[in-house]
Amino acid sequence: MKIIWQVLQLSLLLTSSTLMAETVTLSFGVVPQQAASKLAKLWIPILQHVSREVGVDIRFKTASNIPVFEQRLGNGDYDLAYMNPYHYVVFHEKLGYQAFAKQMNKHIKGIMVVHKDSDIKDIKQLQGKTLAFPSPAAFAASLLTRAHLKNQGVYFQAKYVSSHDAVYFNVAKKIYPAGGGILRTLNSTKPNVLEQLKVFWVSKPYTPHAFAARSDIPEEIVKRIRDSLRDLNNTEEGKEMLAGLKFSGIESADDLDWNGVRDLNLQELSNYLPSAEHQN
Repeated sequence: MKIIWQVLQLSLLLTSSTLMAETVTLSFGVVPQQAASKLAKLWIPILQHVSREVGVDIRFKTASNIPVFEQRLGNGDYDLAYMNPYHYVVFHEKLGYQAFAKQMNKHIKGIMVVHKDSDIKDIKQLQGKTLAFPSPAAFAASLLTRAHLKNQGVYFQAKYVSSHDAVYFNVAKKIYPAGGGILRTLNSTKPNVLEQLKVFWVSKPYTPHAFAARSDIPEEIVKRIRDSLRDLNNTEEGKEMLAGLKFSGIESADDLDWNGVRDLNLQELSNYLPSAEHQN
């Protein structure tokens, strides 16, 4: 009996080791709109929860700034990613990233903020000013805001400060008279910064950021991850985690949801797209 028990223990140990070795590990890249430490605090609990639900090991990843994040997307470094609408349009075409979810009941809008004491009342008062933006291809916070300024005939210098939080900090400190962002990140920035700002302009709405999977990730795994994310709103624990992101919930998404972004015909990241002669 002792020998049988030892054999059984060894068999269980080998089976456990085999299962551990077969655990799928996936990287999940989050666009660095905010500091990496802040993003990690918000996203890691969600990814750990989904990992347990789905039976895969999903690892949080981000980048030092948005251009580096774009480079990593362009290299296909992330198995899964939470990316802005324009990133999704570009990297769906380039690498086949496929959207599977998005924030529930939400449209993204670009905003411009000024200091609460600013006397700026008309956008033309920004003529000739240096303005703060997160990065060249930040969709709502940079592309939409800069396009509006240009459409209004406002000449300006763009200063890219690497994140939304950095925009808000610089405007709150009056280093720049105005800057671009989005309401979600504005509302989650530090209270002592938020109280120094006011929203000066808001863009029209667009489909928000995409949860997307690289084309080689098995469809069944992606579906299980999507379902786990959607189910977060069904528990108090899940609602609490979503509240940290300022999400009311997560819902399924389809590639066609971003056609409105495609219609803008933006060219900021055209260097990432395949040349016409290689397109079908």
